[in-house]
Amino acid sequence: MKRIISQVTKELAQFRRDRLTLALAFLLPFATLLIFGFAIRLEAKDIPLVVQDFDRSYYSQTYIQRLFVTNQFTPIAWNDRQPIAQALDEGLAKAIVIIPHEFSRDIKGGKVGEIQVLVDGTDANNARVIKNSIKAFTNSFAQTQGLLPENPPIAARSRLWFNPGRQESLYIVPGVYAVVLWIFPSLLSAIAMVREKEKGTILQVYASSLSATELILGKSFAYLLIALMMGFCVMGAGALIFHLRFAGDPTPYLLTTPVYLWTAVMFGLLLGARSSNQNSAVQGVSIIGFLTSFLLSGFIYPLSNIPFPLSLLPNIVAARYYIDVTRDAFVRGTGWSSVWIDLLMIILLGAFYLHVTRKAMSRMQLNT
Repeated sequence: MKRIISQVTKELAQFRRDRLTLALAFLLPFATLLIFGFAIRLEAKDIPLVVQDFDRSYYSQTYIQRLFVTNQFTPIAWNDRQPIAQALDEGLAKAIVIIPHEFSRDIKGGKVGEIQVLVDGTDANNARVIKNSIKAFTNSFAQTQGLLPENPPIAARSRLWFNPGRQESLYIVPGVYAVVLWIFPSLLSAIAMVREKEKGTILQVYASSLSATELILGKSFAYLLIALMMGFCVMGAGALIFHLRFAGDPTPYLLTTPVYLWTAVMFGLLLGARSSNQNSAVQGVSIIGFLTSFLLSGFIYPLSNIPFPLSLLPNIVAARYYIDVTRDAFVRGTGWSSVWIDLLMIILLGAFYLHVTRKAMSRMQLNT
């Protein structure tokens, strides 16, 4: 135990002397939190829209005014002498609404007033959002104008659960925690491990009769302490800037976070033990660590949308389980009943990384 504590002290001393590593540990995670927290938006807003009104009646003018009052669409001026579809072709608008001459006449005559909507389908997901938004607005407009029965046979009363204010930060920022606290602790530990190999100091460690297990545990505990400080800074900034508060019992989150950080450190040590230089270690963390935690964790895209057999990979991505814990802590507030399996999977992944890293280091020690 004394040798492990000595190894921890040595690692922390080396960390304090390296200003670049200090910046990597605290400035970059904070910058990443700001970029992801403010730049990633899943709800479509300020959609450029062109409206061509051939009817110019009370109904058509009221429809147009209320359409833009929603603040979801931005009006784009268009010369009626030019083909209206050219606005989509040139990318000036994402949708076009065309109101025909007989729009108000059909409404007054008890017929269906038809409106033509052209949507840019380049982005299928965005096109679906625009289509559904215009459809929902049109139904709401018809109801407010008394064009629908006051008491329809079926009426759905919807309510947003957990996040009634539709704050995107409640969904995005907890996911950012998982990505940031996976990438940077693993990057720091990977660089620290491979630096020992590049400078040849790993041979001195082996000559001191320090076992591979003691070396790994010493490094992992040292960088776990650094990762905890990093996590405290990132989460504190997230609470101040994005006003995140615990929705329920914080115990699962507080207990899972150190385990997750230790697993991230072990992942970095594994890549460092397998890499021959710092460039390959950084590339390994960037490709394997960042891409999987960003794309295969449910951070942005639902895991159910990932096709088979790629859908099997998220099962071994620790960020996937930690995101469930963070979103439960800050959004749902369910507690242990829904996240205990996530903590168990993170522990198993950390134990696996420790086992593989210990075997790699033991093999290296025997060869030297």
